Amino acid sequence: MVTLAITGDVMLGRNVNEFITFHGPSYPWGDMLPVIREADLRLINLECAITAHDRCWTKTPKVFFFRTNPQNVRVLKAASIDFVSLANNHIVDFREEGLIETIEVLNRAGISHAGAGRNIEEAQRPAFLTVGGQRLSIVAFTDNEPVWAAGEDTPGTNYVPISLDLDEGHLFRVQKALERAREWSDFVIATFHWGPNMVRYPSRDFIDFAHAVIDAGCDLFWGHSAHLFQPVEVYKDRLILYDTGDFVDDYYVSAERNDQSFLFVVTVNEGRTVSLKLIPVLISRCQVNQARGKEAQEICKKMQSLSRDYGTEFELRDGVLELSL
Repeated sequence: MVTLAITGDVMLGRNVNEFITFHGPSYPWGDMLPVIREADLRLINLECAITAHDRCWTKTPKVFFFRTNPQNVRVLKAASIDFVSLANNHIVDFREEGLIETIEVLNRAGISHAGAGRNIEEAQRPAFLTVGGQRLSIVAFTDNEPVWAAGEDTPGTNYVPISLDLDEGHLFRVQKALERAREWSDFVIATFHWGPNMVRYPSRDFIDFAHAVIDAGCDLFWGHSAHLFQPVEVYKDRLILYDTGDFVDDYYVSAERNDQSFLFVVTVNEGRTVSLKLIPVLISRCQVNQARGKEAQEICKKMQSLSRDYGTEFELRDGVLELSL
């Protein structure tokens, strides 16, 4: 048995960067730190560049720019993070130089990554992880910021539009990436930074695309980008986490409560998912902590209601949602 602790967006820039300076590298994880460390592997979407470069992207219009100081890779080390997805709409906020420095910082820290690189070959390359005698691989994509798509000789992200049109070849690229990952792995994860912000339900196109990715050989679909958690679906005995929400940030809290989310704990055995546990969390003052009492009940009931429409029935036990496959 192997447990994977999975989160949505971890943004360590702006105010979070300042809080780290004053409170130390463990601060953003709050009381979730020991829970995260208990897992065998820890996977996050890194929603910022790790760079000292301070010249932001100007080639196309953009509103928000996120970066954290290079020494703050110690925040990831404090939580023993094993993998970060770089396929998102903030990894090139501080230009190609910021992306390349992020990769170099992660490599020196021994943290695996996928979804962006110095060229398209590197951006498409799966990450390979081994734990408990099981081999896992992760491929990462984003449908955000098409201008950041990596080229044969240019840095950028592993960009792919969400489309089932075989003539366009986008799904074929995903299939080839999954095949490459499967050659080495017992368990293949596909992670996508996709879709619009502040949306609770995936659109029909996104549902069909996630199903197609599972059909193509993915064992676990892990989505993020909406800043809100979305339903969980079991499709052909495989998990689809349509959106895992936010986990660490300094964002304005909307009426949809983007400060509420979960730590998604997936248990894998012999190449298949056997269970999912969702631990409700609350983000406040640039820190994540486990939600308790009425707040936890509200978060859990929301997920139960969302997922029930997709045929997924969670059990609520001691303030935590549980699902057996």
